[in-house]
Amino acid sequence: MGKLQSKIKHNTYKYRTEGYVEENGSTKVVQEYKQAHTDAVNSVTALNPDICVSGGKDKMVVAYNWRSGDIMKQFKGHEREITKVACVFGTNQFFSASRDKTAILWELSGNSQPIQQFLGHDMVVTGLAVSPDSSQICTGSRDNTLCMWDIKTGECLQKATVSRNLVTHLCWIPGEPLILQTSEDKSIRIWDSRSLQVAHKFPVKQHIQTYCDVSPDGYNCVSCSSGFGGEGCEATLWDLRQTRGKICEYKGHFQTVTSCVFLPNGLSVIPAIATSSYDSKVKIWNQDTGACLFTLPLDGSGPLVSLAVCDTSSLLCASFNSGIHLLRINDSKGLQMQEVAMF
Repeated sequence: MGKLQSKIKHNTYKYRTEGYVEENGSTKVVQEYKQAHTDAVNSVTALNPDICVSGGKDKMVVAYNWRSGDIMKQFKGHEREITKVACVFGTNQFFSASRDKTAILWELSGNSQPIQQFLGHDMVVTGLAVSPDSSQICTGSRDNTLCMWDIKTGECLQKATVSRNLVTHLCWIPGEPLILQTSEDKSIRIWDSRSLQVAHKFPVKQHIQTYCDVSPDGYNCVSCSSGFGGEGCEATLWDLRQTRGKICEYKGHFQTVTSCVFLPNGLSVIPAIATSSYDSKVKIWNQDTGACLFTLPLDGSGPLVSLAVCDTSSLLCASFNSGIHLLRINDSKGLQMQEVAMF
């Protein structure tokens, strides 16, 4: 079930803000592990420092030990492809959302059957966020609604509808009863989870907002945009505590940016953000200045759709064509990133 073989790649390229440098004669070894999915992977998240959870077009939710290259468990319960997976890091429970209009609660221990199902949306569920105390989840859909659920009972506690609010992503703001949401209406909203009402709406962007993430301290958030040919295709840093205005933009991708995450403190001397895109590239940005610090092309991967921070130096990236990529980040000779495994 573990490592299958090594794939040797020659002539790696280091892309920086001033262009790229070819390293002739260098060799990059990418370990090929047992594939987690048989089709495109749509979402990945870290359950603990060793195990990730992913969902994809094959309708499967998979718990995977990314350090050893082993499938821990496979979970089947959705009738259509998985759109999102989410969890509270360090717990035993995780959740999946699907095109079958449902969300499901799973547990790593025990059997592979659904623990709880959440039924109530009229269209595909495209947003999924878990409260920090693991007592509630919030789901969002293309039916323009958000639903708040009791995890233990599966009861829908509240439901809110905003016209044209086709939800693309949800995430909980640490230490606050607030939920961040992006939408196809080009908006980023903050919801009060207690009343499920909009508490704040950021200035509308020019393109669909595809994803959002909140810094661990809860002071800032980042969202990213659809686009093509470099038009749009950016990530945007926002203030959450004071002005709630735009702080910085990160421009350099050439197609839709699908995921954006804050990198762990201590990884480098400067705060950094990572993004993935349909252009098959992962970029690292200086959070403060917007400068691109490093670009890693994942050739043959097709669109890159989801990022997950595993530990202080490891990042997972889900793709349409080549499964999940394990990336290693280091700051020994300036901030660099390398693909080390795929599964």
